[in-house]
Formats: sequence, structure tokens, C-alpha cells
Amino acid sequence: MLAGLVSFAGCGGESGGGEFKNSTKVENGAILQVFSWDFNTIKNSLPDIAAAGYSAVQTSPINACFEGEDGGMELYGDGKWYYHYQPTDFKIGNYQLGTRDEFKALCEEADKYGIKVLVDVIANHTTPTLDAVSQDLIEAGGGSFETLFHKGNQYDIKDYSDRLQCTTYKMGGLPDINTERPSFQDYFIDFINDCIACGADGFRYDTAKHIGLPDDPKEDDGFKNNFWERVTKDIDNADKMFIYGEVLQGGNDRLAEYIEAIGRTTSSSYGGKIRSNITGNFVDTSGISEYWIGDAPLNIVTWVESHDNYINDGTYLELTNDQIALGWAIITARKDGTPLFFSRPYLSSVENEWGMNRIGAQGDDIYKDKRVAAVNFFRTAMIGEEEKLVNPNSDSTALVIERGKKGAVIVNTSGELKADFDIGLSDGTYTDRVDGTTEYTVKGGKITCDKAIPENSVVVLYNDGYVEYAPCANVGVAKDTEFTVTDSDKTEITLTLENAETGKYSVDGAQEKEFKNGDKITVGKPGKGDVAKVELTAENEKGLPTYERIEITFKESYQVKSGAKVYFQKPDGDKWLDDIYAYVYNSDLKENSSWPGEKMTKEADGKYSYTFDRDFDTPYIIFNDGDSKDSVQYPDGKGLKVEPDKTYTVE
Repeated sequence: MLAGLVSFAGCGGESGGGEFKNSTKVENGAILQVFSWDFNTIKNSLPDIAAAGYSAVQTSPINACFEGEDGGMELYGDGKWYYHYQPTDFKIGNYQLGTRDEFKALCEEADKYGIKVLVDVIANHTTPTLDAVSQDLIEAGGGSFETLFHKGNQYDIKDYSDRLQCTTYKMGGLPDINTERPSFQDYFIDFINDCIACGADGFRYDTAKHIGLPDDPKEDDGFKNNFWERVTKDIDNADKMFIYGEVLQGGNDRLAEYIEAIGRTTSSSYGGKIRSNITGNFVDTSGISEYWIGDAPLNIVTWVESHDNYINDGTYLELTNDQIALGWAIITARKDGTPLFFSRPYLSSVENEWGMNRIGAQGDDIYKDKRVAAVNFFRTAMIGEEEKLVNPNSDSTALVIERGKKGAVIVNTSGELKADFDIGLSDGTYTDRVDGTTEYTVKGGKITCDKAIPENSVVVLYNDGYVEYAPCANVGVAKDTEFTVTDSDKTEITLTLENAETGKYSVDGAQEKEFKNGDKITVGKPGKGDVAKVELTAENEKGLPTYERIEITFKESYQVKSGAKVYFQKPDGDKWLDDIYAYVYNSDLKENSSWPGEKMTKEADGKYSYTFDRDFDTPYIIFNDGDSKDSVQYPDGKGLKVEPDKTYTVE
């Protein structure tokens, strides 16, 4: 059962049709990082997000960005999640998340639920594909790439402890913007103010560690290191914005100074400690209580994992969903820090990092797990209560987070835990707000229960402020669903449904049909494109809606053997140069050579050939005349299917 402090539309309460109005400040609640969800998906999912007790959502970057793989929309493969971290301009809207109007509509809908909208923003760099950078941004940066970027942009960071390198050199191949230039600051602040005008309530600054603090060394360009002062003070509604910076710890990170300059930062070392303790079944207070930020103020955003941990550090291999819930219970039940929940890709697993592998669709349902939701509501009920962390009976595999005498969260990582230990709760009877049934008795400072607390479980106990809601509906597909279909034009999927008698589904916008839990439907390849979209909806007993979008990708597979030969007929005229190249690649990131590929053999006047020197699985080919500024290619976007012995001509 869901619990919380707020009146809630449909998912309980006596009003039934009322609105969820969560007046909790961002810092007192929990943030859901809706990683790569598009604006419409977030908007349609707001009832579920509200039902899970979040006070805010954090979008992926909403700025104009580099469009890779001809607009491919896979998280990784035919498309990349990180392209929205490669700005081409600072204006709202991109091909991955949606338009400015759609962002504005999301903010307006979120306001109805009392959910704040935070925007992930990048100010430190642009896309490395410089010909994609807008002329408006170049002009705002002084009129050229030489003025838009730092002088140190010609170098890669070698020593992160060198603050001049860290704040002015190129990081990871991404061109470093001169954030001290006043004209750029003005342009960027216009973008921030437009976000606020659309309804944004705050911002997360990506790679904040790489933007200088007031007393950091800087280039001799006559500008001031005043970026942070301007973007935290010279913006609309500055005093109402929740702003924090990503400052990854690990060498001269100046965390305390960044907190002073920005207001809040991340606490990445604490996340690492939580992960190691949970996976090691060791939650001793000596390691859990410390936030690992030195003498810095506790104005921090905490997490179990971030998208960088999940993808770059491989935490998808380390943490099960149960362990995520355990770690989340610890950081969210605590008094300090603002917890951020990373939404993993839909139905991802140890065997399948990317799950459904689609940008825009919602994440895995773990974000609304009953343990996660119960602790979220517990957090808002405990505002103002002091904390005490205890290992019951000195058992370092279990942890109790007490909040005054009002509530407690018990986290058990290994083996059964007998409920017979000291606790600071007021005397009384408490029902576990996770399972909604198990009762615990507190008398004379000791807690007891007839049942042992199972391994990998979370118990949430409080009475004051608890409100019971009807369980929300839940829709989806079976865990063994194949989201990529090869060499077939149709597939069968099994639909799932909880807490509702019937749901509805629609394939590629067709008329809705009803379904029940376990029903199987056939999904066919759409008439245009390779991706079929299945939208699922349902309502719980109080009329609260739930929504999920499932996307099935249809792909062909074939192999081109070593020795196969293809031809290209160069068009008449002088647009194409004499040297022609063949660039061959596939979705497994294999290529015959880096761009522009390998030089083709001239067979006759205007006709060229290319011979494969190794086997290639499902390759695509692009013909071009080199990588000069005036080069041309065919086709302009995604490559053509390779057909041995075929002569390709420009259409």
C-alpha cells in the first residue's frame, strides 16, 4: 500500500477525484532522475511518480544537441544517450526529448501534482562536431570558435589537480566553453530564464567541477571567474530555484567552495560507500553515517548510483534491484542530503544493460517499488526530526535509521533478523508501511514482532502523518520480452497488469483495445520505420491512471563475406572529387576504418569498387570523397544496406 502526507488524486483518500498537491520543498523530498525519458512520457507518468512519493523530477538535458546516427533513438547503438550532453545551442528542445511547447506542458502538468521540475544543464562544453554548433552560440561566444572556447581548449586535461587545466582544458574530447565571457553568460542566462518561464524549478549543472570558482586561476583574457555568481543570482526567481552542481570527488575538487558558490553539490564518494556496503552486506554505522565530504556543509545531493556510475562504472553488474532499494532506504530515511533516484533503462538487467534500449520511453519500474515509495513518504513525514543510526544488537548486516521518536526504517541485508532489539520509537503498535500488514510492538524502548525480518528487506514504521491509499495500477510486459526482433515482421508479446481488472493498449496509434494480465498480442513492423510503439494504460479503483510505452525494434541481419565487392557510380559534374571512399560500419560499432573509410579502386571513368577484406555482420555503407570541409557523401544520413556486386548510384 502507498502512504504519504498529501491528498492524492484517485489513488486513495476520500475525495477520489482530487489533485495530488505536494507542497514539500525539493530538498525535503526525493528527486527522480528520469534518465532519457521524453517530455510527454514524463507528463503521462506523473500520476505514478506522485504515487511513489517523489517531490521532483530531473530531466535529461533539454537544450538543442548533436543529432547522431541520423537521429537514431537507441540508448546505445543506433543512437546514443549522451548526445543530449553535446549542446549545439542553448535553446529549449531537441530530437530526443521533445519541443519547447512539450516541455512547458510537462511543467504545467507537474504543477498540478506539486512536483517540481529540475533541468540537467550543460554550460561547460559543446559537441565536438563543431559544424553542428549554431551560429547564434558562436556569436554569443565572441564570433569564432577561438573566442567561444578557452585558449586551453587545444589541450586535454592531464592533471586534474591543476585547477587551470581542470577549468580551461578540454575534457573527454569535449570543447571547453569560455564560461567567463560576459556575452556567453548573457546568452546562457537567457536560456535558463526561458526554462524558468516554461516552469522549471531548478537546475543540475553537469561537470560543474570544470567551471572556475572566483579564486581559481584563469586565462589572461580580462574576464572574471564569476559564472557561478551570475547563474545563481542574475536569473529570474533566483531565491526559489533548487540548484546543485555535479562535482565528482577525487582530487582537488574544492567541494566546500563549490557548495558555497552554487548552493549544493553531489556527494559521489558517499554513493560509492553505500554501494560497497550494501553489496558487502556490511552497513555498520561507522561507515554509513559519514557523508565523506570533509568539512563541507551538508548541502548535498545523495544517490545510490548515478547514470555515470551505471554506464561508465558498470554498477548495473554490481547492484540488483533489491540492493538498490536497500541503499535507497538508507539515504532517503536520513535527515541530511537530498536523495536522487536514477531511473534505470526499462527491464534492464545484469545480462542486458540497456533493457528496451529506447530513448524517450520510461525507465524500469523499480523507481516505484513499494519499498522505494514507502521510504519516500516516510521522508516527508519526518521533516524536522533528528536522526540516529543504530546496528540492532550490534549486527552490522542490519541498520535502523531512527527519526526522533516518530519513525524508523529498518534495512536488513543478510539472513533473517529477529525483531527483538532496542529502538527509540515511542511506545505503540506500528504497521510496516511496505507490506501494509505486519505489525510491530514497541514497549519500554524495545521492538518485537512474531515474524522475523527477511533478508534484503526494508521495514518502514511510523503512525503520525501516515495516509493510506489504494494501490496504483501497473502495466507492462513480461520480463522475457524481446525488444529487438531480427528477420521477422512481427512478434508476440505478453502484457502484464496489476491492481486493475482491465487495461488498454494501442499499437502505433491505432484504436485502443482492452487487455487483461497475461494476454498476448501480436505486434507487427510498422508501415513506415522500424520501430513499433505499444502504449499501455490502466486505472486503479479510484480512477488514477498509469501509463507505459513499449517500443519494439525490427531489424534485418545478414553477413557479407570477405572478398565481396560493391561498386559506386560517381555522379556527373564537378561536385564530387576524384578520390572516393567507402565507409563501412554496423550497429556493433565495427567499421572498416575510421571516417572517411577506405579508398575505393577506380575501375573506369566515374566507376569505383570496394572489396571487403573480412567478414562483416549486417554492415551499412556510405560513399564519400573525403573529410574536407567541402566533402560530399551518399547517403546523407544512415548508410545503405550492403548488397554484393551491386552498383550504387546517387538518387
